[in-house]
Amino acid sequence: MYLKLNRKIRLIIIIFFFFGEISEAQNPYYLQKTPLKGEGSYAFLRRFHLDDNACNMTEFLKLNNLNRTDQLYFDKEYKLPILIYDYNGKSIRSTIGNTDYDLAIQIKAYNELVLKENLRKTLYSDSKILWVPYGMFKCPNSISNVEKIEKKKKNLGIKTVTLFGKENQKVEIEDNLLKNRVFYVVSGHGGPDPGARYIGKKHTLCEDEYAYDVALRLARNLIQHNATVYILIRDPNDGIRKEHYLKCDKDEKSIKGKVLPKNQLKRLKQRCDDINEYYRKHKKLGVKSQTAIVIHVDSRSYQKRQDVFFYHYFNSRSGEKTALAINKKFDEKYRKVQKGRGYHGTVSTRDLYILKHTLPTAVFIELGNIRNTYDQRRIILPDNRQALANWIYLGLKDALLK
Repeated sequence: MYLKLNRKIRLIIIIFFFFGEISEAQNPYYLQKTPLKGEGSYAFLRRFHLDDNACNMTEFLKLNNLNRTDQLYFDKEYKLPILIYDYNGKSIRSTIGNTDYDLAIQIKAYNELVLKENLRKTLYSDSKILWVPYGMFKCPNSISNVEKIEKKKKNLGIKTVTLFGKENQKVEIEDNLLKNRVFYVVSGHGGPDPGARYIGKKHTLCEDEYAYDVALRLARNLIQHNATVYILIRDPNDGIRKEHYLKCDKDEKSIKGKVLPKNQLKRLKQRCDDINEYYRKHKKLGVKSQTAIVIHVDSRSYQKRQDVFFYHYFNSRSGEKTALAINKKFDEKYRKVQKGRGYHGTVSTRDLYILKHTLPTAVFIELGNIRNTYDQRRIILPDNRQALANWIYLGLKDALLK
């Protein structure tokens, strides 16, 4: 009787300690970090060694309400799929509430690796802060295509585009989504013609500067997916800018380094001739997908609020399809980021010179009213300029790949 009771007591003690160890598990939170300049989602996760498990990417996108094609901002914090636990000083297993010894060894090795690479400053045993990769813990057997995709990406390499400026000139090719597709990105006006202007008490806003900045951001997005991109108007001194108020200047030149003519008709003819020359060259090589995107900022009365709107040439079905797809994307995004705001962008035909005389599919985009205070926010804030470029890219992708 004593022996039986003794065994029961010992069993109870063992069960108590076993479950007692598990019961210390906590409700963790997610590590938040900012990406480096030019770092996309894959590169951001790869830097923290989270690229070997599909769960990590899925969780990252879910945590931050992102799509795979969304660009990251270097001055914004994002939640990484790394669970943060207060280390209890006893063991990793009791800290996370999991008795898997092999898992604990992997977590220990991970924390030592990120310490070695200066991704964190102290080891978990000293700081009492334990990093646990989400995929390693929650779905350890779900390693999938992410590793293959990353290896592919490494082989695709990096393109250097000095026009984007020192901070943005290194463009990592993420995939071949737009390979063998050609884009002509045209920012309106330039050189002797600043386009529409708003002259305020402290700052003057010039249409060509803001159209150019959005054009560069769009071009970078396209190149990230291995598109062939021609930037028709160029200013090597500017690059992608993070300032709110962009300095007006007149030093823009054509893609071939020529001075932009003062005469408007000659200026438009110059850029159309350049586009058509490249178009014919690629057509001879068998390229079937070529698209021109022309970016402007409109000028109307101060009181007139104007959503982004689009023009295509008469009888251009491909132009209409592309414009409608981009407009639809803007509508979707506004419904998401500004619920209840409403979006009233339009798509219509217009007999504009550049639409009429360019050979590829062409869409003309007006980003808003440069004289309206509310519309100005759309172009003055650098994050908004990036959003414009992102949404145009996503609309183009939908038009071409669906």
